[in-house]
Amino acid sequence: MRIVIAEDSVLLREGITRLLAEYDAEVVAALADASRLLAAVIEHDPDLVIVDVRMPPTFTDEGLRAAVELRSVRPGTPVLVLSQYVEESFATELLGGSTVGVGYLLKERVADVAEFISACRRVAAGGTALDAEVVAQLLTRSRRREPLAMLTPREREVLGLMAEGRSNTGIAQQLIVSDGAVEKHITSILTKLELPVSDTEHRRVLAVLTYLRSP
Repeated sequence: MRIVIAEDSVLLREGITRLLAEYDAEVVAALADASRLLAAVIEHDPDLVIVDVRMPPTFTDEGLRAAVELRSVRPGTPVLVLSQYVEESFATELLGGSTVGVGYLLKERVADVAEFISACRRVAAGGTALDAEVVAQLLTRSRRREPLAMLTPREREVLGLMAEGRSNTGIAQQLIVSDGAVEKHITSILTKLELPVSDTEHRRVLAVLTYLRSP
């Protein structure tokens, strides 16, 4: 797995680089700002891009803007965003497009090596990795909208785990229920949210992201 990193903190940037190397991932470019992100991706054609939201010079949304531009110019490029906090407006903009190969994790998750590496691999493979806290806040924001209000508390719980990128088996293990029960909950959720039939697993996270695209 070949990776481009855009992170202004030298300690975190070097730490992630060394950590990834231990798991057979090569960091082909490590940038201290987001201005050269697109050029670096075009040059190296990586399997994954890891980018911080707040970067120089203003430390507001440079990283996110670069990620959005990258996904616009090179659709489908796997991007994993790291943030110190849950930036709801930023998450909405990034996640409002295609759900193929996109992730949003809080930086504290980097301390959980297994979870971080799993998220990197999942996003690089075209999957989704959303931090549980991000999902919780975005669900809270959307809960008052009529379709989501139709979901039962258990369905909202399943929806949150779906958006984190968990499989049916993973959800079943977390909730201590059968795989069949999870399938029934998911079918009910997708029916209530009136999501179009799709052959891809990304239909699952659309159950959350549909609301992020709404004004």
